[in-house]
Amino acid sequence: MEPKKNTKADVSRNSSIYFAVGLALMLLLTNLAINYKTYEKSDIDIGQLNLEEELEEEIPITQQEILPPPPPPPPAAPEEIEIVEDEEEVEETVIESTETDQEEEIVEVEEIEVEEVEEDIEVPFAVIENVPVFPGCENKKGNNAKKQCMSDKISKFVNRKFNTDLAGDLGLEGRQRINVIFKIDKNGNITNVRARAPHPGLEKEAKRVIGLLPKMKPGKQRGKAVTVPYSLPILFQVQD
Repeated sequence: MEPKKNTKADVSRNSSIYFAVGLALMLLLTNLAINYKTYEKSDIDIGQLNLEEELEEEIPITQQEILPPPPPPPPAAPEEIEIVEDEEEVEETVIESTETDQEEEIVEVEEIEVEEVEEDIEVPFAVIENVPVFPGCENKKGNNAKKQCMSDKISKFVNRKFNTDLAGDLGLEGRQRINVIFKIDKNGNITNVRARAPHPGLEKEAKRVIGLLPKMKPGKQRGKAVTVPYSLPILFQVQD
């Protein structure tokens, strides 16, 4: 006996597809059911906000009060003028003329002697015509020879008189330099001694030694005694 069922009508052939579609529909319905919200109806009316009514303000109109000007001050009472009789006699001042009369004797004035004040002229040591002469350099011939003799004499004098132990006593070390500037005036005397050193004690010692220099023959420019400035560097090494 042959079966009457159609062999092509096999439902189990697409069962997996139907199962997936059905599962997706169930998940969608479940999600909608969970997220569904309901609200209770309320009879309270909160009203409607009207911003135009809030912004409109009535600004009161003010008027500036005009004050009347203050009254002018009362006029001052006129002062009484007292008339005083002039009883005092005023002596008149007589101005005498300073012009001489022809009959007066003219006194002759003696000539007034004007004393000339000599200016203290300074000429640099490098360009002076006749340099100052240090004692013992009189026999040197020529300006350059006298310059060299003067430099040597001053250096030896300073080396002999300067207290070189002073730097060690002051706590100084190494090489020390003292710059000394002084002037030999038109009389040959040492003046305006200035010194610059790393320590005030060295400056004082340098001024003392330069002040002991002997009087010299003053320098001359065009046959006239002048002041000559002179600079002297003093260098020495402090022994440890």
